[in-house]
Amino acid sequence: MSAITTHVLDTSVGKPAAGVGVTLEKQEGGAWKTLASGATNADGRAAELLSGGATLAAGTYRLRFDTAAYFRARGVESFYPHVEIVFHVKDTAQHYHVPLLLSPYGYSTYRGS
Repeated sequence: MSAITTHVLDTSVGKPAAGVGVTLEKQEGGAWKTLASGATNADGRAAELLSGGATLAAGTYRLRFDTAAYFRARGVESFYPHVEIVFHVKDTAQHYHVPLLLSPYGYSTYRGS
């Protein structure tokens, strides 16, 4: 499993949000470097963002979710075209799970386990 994972739940329907585009980036200097991208699976999870033996380095990371495309595909009007969650990785031995609770007009997040 990747050292950074995410899980998207669509709270407006009470189900996992499948097919949400997710990009993982790391801040390097003043710019963001894309490390991986993909989409959430049927369970709303993107568990392989740093797969293939990629190592986790300390620093500032960003998960960017394409929420507009997700809601548009369902015929639902939404307010936020994307959601960006920026977080710090200090201890590279830990696992970082960053869930997103999503609805067309709001979202929240937390550090999961």
